Amino acid sequence: MKFMKLGTRPDTFFTEEATRTVISDIPSDIVIQINDINYLLHKFPLLPKCGLLQRLCSDSGDSDIVTIELHDLPGGEEAFELCAKFCYGIMINVSAHNFVALFCAAKFLRMTESVEKGNLVLKLEAFFMSCILEGWKDSIITLQNTSKLPEWSETYGITRKCVDSIVEKILTPPAKVAWSYTYTRPGYSKKHHHSVPKDWWTEDISDLDIDLFRCLITAIRSTYMLSPQLIGEALHVYASRWLPDTTKNRPPESSVSRTEELMEKSRRVLETIVNMIPGDRGSVSVGFMLRLLSIANYLGASPMTKTELIRRSSLQFEEATVNDLLFPLPSTSGGHSYDIDLVVSVLESLVVLWRRISPTASENSQFLVSIRKVGKLIDSYLLVVAKDANMPVSKIVSLAEALPDIARLDHDDLYKAINSYLKEHPDLSKADKKRLCRILDCQKLSPEVRAHAVKNERLPLRTVVQVLFFEQEKEKGSKETGNRLLPPPELIRNHTPTIGDYQGKLKLGLDEKSSRGESTRRTINPAGNSEKDQNKMKRSDGKLPLELEKKLIIAEIEETESEKGKEIRGEGMSRSKLDPKKIITKGSRSENSRDKGRDR
Repeated sequence: MKFMKLGTRPDTFFTEEATRTVISDIPSDIVIQINDINYLLHKFPLLPKCGLLQRLCSDSGDSDIVTIELHDLPGGEEAFELCAKFCYGIMINVSAHNFVALFCAAKFLRMTESVEKGNLVLKLEAFFMSCILEGWKDSIITLQNTSKLPEWSETYGITRKCVDSIVEKILTPPAKVAWSYTYTRPGYSKKHHHSVPKDWWTEDISDLDIDLFRCLITAIRSTYMLSPQLIGEALHVYASRWLPDTTKNRPPESSVSRTEELMEKSRRVLETIVNMIPGDRGSVSVGFMLRLLSIANYLGASPMTKTELIRRSSLQFEEATVNDLLFPLPSTSGGHSYDIDLVVSVLESLVVLWRRISPTASENSQFLVSIRKVGKLIDSYLLVVAKDANMPVSKIVSLAEALPDIARLDHDDLYKAINSYLKEHPDLSKADKKRLCRILDCQKLSPEVRAHAVKNERLPLRTVVQVLFFEQEKEKGSKETGNRLLPPPELIRNHTPTIGDYQGKLKLGLDEKSSRGESTRRTINPAGNSEKDQNKMKRSDGKLPLELEKKLIIAEIEETESEKGKEIRGEGMSRSKLDPKKIITKGSRSENSRDKGRDR
């Protein structure tokens, strides 16, 4: 940093209560009042250099002691004291830190060449042009200090000249950068890197006030000489510096007024950054936009800001990683950890965009690759959040169902997420289990996953039967038209029996018997309605056949109501000990009684 020393005499100013005085044998004859400070000084050193004081003293008449109020002096008492010391010849140091206030005060006091040669304004202008504007960090510090006196700085041209100087240096090719700069990114060391990174300037300008930062970024973008990615990196660095980090535990709140003040300031910074993001795709990462969206939710930003972030995030959602989606919620008793609603909002925006695309465009291979990347991302995210012990099942279901069917080639990852959720929530109600497993398409499971599902005791009976049914359908092949619903014996042996299995077996036995009869009839009369009957048994939505669906529902009702089932559960009977003939007989009686009830 550059300094300029003016004057040679030692400092003789001293303070007595709220009064500043110069040690001198000559009594003071002029009193300068600035805010709560009174300066007892002398006309002789001050008037020859200050045109304003000359005029004010001449207007006061021939009084021995003149009192002048300068409450509106830019820079206040500190800047005035520097000007007064210059008049007395006392040594002062001028730097980028005090230049703005001192220059504005000197201009206000009219310490110009027209009043006396070699006056303060001329010396400050020379220092500004030759030292401050030529330096990198000096220009930034000076520009930052203009925020304390924005109108005066704008009037005297300090702001514009600083911005022009900084932009000129930013546009300099990195190979020609010879001045000192701040760059503290992980893995970077100036000792081991001889080349200057393209974004060398981003960290230093992040010190600026948001209004000055916006002014500077606008000036840079108007040149069209830097890529949108570099502009985006500058925004990223600034946001990291000034916006709260929602990925970490938030500190305890201070006073309400202080907290609201900080929140309002952060909201302003956030909305300004969002408005400055270049429209070019990839100018900022999707992870950065998702982080801004999380911050917007935390700060209570405007709906327009949130909508824009959701829209921009959805356009690049396929580029995200699971870590980009893990935003914790504020710690509340019994509340879940992750902000899953944020991910749902972005995904729904993407789905709305997908639905607007014509059917021809949706078949485009590039689009299919993109939407399936999103499907993999969501299922991987579900696997993480499913381990949250307090995550409501409704959140999992809403996110899983938000994806269109085309986004998943298979349901293996979705099954793993569901299984993980069931494992983490052993006390989940039967209704919630059914609701959760209803989103699973058993036809889209791989053989390995189906084999695991058959043995999975956490799954509800309905889901296990679906897996067994479609496993059987796979084995039959496309040419076989039979409708045997009982699974192969080896699958039954591998599945740990439950009371639900016993009662489900009852209905499956009936269906097996009836389906065999129908199959025989179709074989005898191939010209009949066998194909029509078969179509009745098939479902276009990938679910179980209608007849099996009805019987499975009846079995589930009986499972709940039957006292016999409770006794079986208490005795711990295994499926191997049951007599299939008795089960079928019992099932037949149950069916006949229901049929007679319908006839009545």
